[in-house]
Amino acid sequence: MINVIIIGNGNVATQLSKALMKSDACNLVQIYSRSKPDNYFIEKNIETTQKLNKIKNADLYIISISDDAISEFSKKMNFKNKLVVHTSGSVSMAELKCNTNKGVFYPLQTISKNKKVSFKNIPLCIEAETKNDLKLLNKVAKSISNKVYFIDSEQRKSLHVSAVFVNNFTNHLYKIANDLCNDYKVDFEILKPLINETAKKIKKLSPKEAQTGPAIRNDKKTINKHLELLNKNQQKIYTLLSNSIRE
Repeated sequence: MINVIIIGNGNVATQLSKALMKSDACNLVQIYSRSKPDNYFIEKNIETTQKLNKIKNADLYIISISDDAISEFSKKMNFKNKLVVHTSGSVSMAELKCNTNKGVFYPLQTISKNKKVSFKNIPLCIEAETKNDLKLLNKVAKSISNKVYFIDSEQRKSLHVSAVFVNNFTNHLYKIANDLCNDYKVDFEILKPLINETAKKIKKLSPKEAQTGPAIRNDKKTINKHLELLNKNQQKIYTLLSNSIRE
């Protein structure tokens, strides 16, 4: 069994901890967090600590904290001959400043603490300095996911910004659509079949082939009608995206 310790108590740390608890290749030894641990782990008899000097010995330490804190915190993780990894998509492996073996264990998914998630279908992007460490990460990853990829730091940065486009920016557009529906007293629920169909289409078509709408048709009349309904900020976003589609 591979002994694992999770550093953190946020969205990814919480769901990753739950996934590792079900792994037949790993033993979740401990969770470290500055804040009080979730009752879920206490009830499941998972050892937790809020003190750095109480962190136990393990084969793998997974730092799952805010991106800005990774570099500074990792300086405290000086476990010689042990593997320390982080779970960030935008932080390079070199940002780990610990005197240990280093790697990355990045789940490419939007994850919330209180929404149940299955890691089986979440792509796990792994990276390590040595073949042996990569082999260990691969074993851990495959024990909780069916989709494991060997991705280096440069590739992961491009993946992360791509994920922002397909997830964060798309969700913001949902928010704008929801605001418009509220303004004109329409239930946002009516748009959900369209949202689902749009997501389904790109499983069979490329995004370019799937593109429809007034911008791709250069339907100026419809575009102008839409702009009349929008506030200034929404007009800027609508125009920017329409121009990008046309180009």
